[in-house]
Amino acid sequence: MTQNRRQYGTAPSTVVVLHGGPGGAGEVAPFAEALAGLGHDVLEPFQAAMSVDAQVAELHSQISAYCTAPVTLIEWSWGAWLGCLFAARHPDAVQTLILVGSGPFEARHAEAIRHTKAARLTAEMQAELGTLRLERGNPTHVARFIELSDVADTYARDQSPPPVVHFDERIHAAVWQDAKALRQSGALLKAVGTIRCPVTAIHGDYDPRPAEGVSAPLLRVLPNATFHLLANCGHKPWQEVHARDAFYRLIKDAIG
Repeated sequence: MTQNRRQYGTAPSTVVVLHGGPGGAGEVAPFAEALAGLGHDVLEPFQAAMSVDAQVAELHSQISAYCTAPVTLIEWSWGAWLGCLFAARHPDAVQTLILVGSGPFEARHAEAIRHTKAARLTAEMQAELGTLRLERGNPTHVARFIELSDVADTYARDQSPPPVVHFDERIHAAVWQDAKALRQSGALLKAVGTIRCPVTAIHGDYDPRPAEGVSAPLLRVLPNATFHLLANCGHKPWQEVHARDAFYRLIKDAIG
């Protein structure tokens, strides 16, 4: 992408929303837009760096340039790990940390994701996923990949149009290898345990990423953190028909 962020509301921003992936810039746009509609000044940064450490540094430069710190940092999916690492390394820059649909913090919970997703897709859908070529960021293939993934990730999706997602397979491959190694070694969870700001985690009970893989490790290292499990909710609470209102109430309370 030619730009490294989108901003909603008035600049400088006070709320930052991180996308998933890694390498999936733009997927949280509907959520960021909704927060702006609720009166928040929101930064949606796009991460392009090719390692975890470089993405943390990149995020620091974006927040320094476009925000008034300390910020409320809301992170979705992979972004939850990035946000945790950022808050651990730059505690003065973060006022509140909100994790949405985080991946599990320990490797032993990760295998369940693949089995759950596969069980929710037909054989034809799984075969089609295998044929999609994402390495060149083909917009049609990326959109179809997300559409099929949503079948496994979503309990009851609303009718809002999907955002345009700019997916970069090179970023994904490089950063995800780094991220998996941090989880496997325990360095990720060790960093989480050093976070000083208030932490709220929100997770859907239908999310293929097992809730216990987030709640148990998180509360073990941060006993004062808050964990909310949303009923009838998948990986993207902002587009879930049954859980959306409860999700935004939790976000409002966590932002304060």
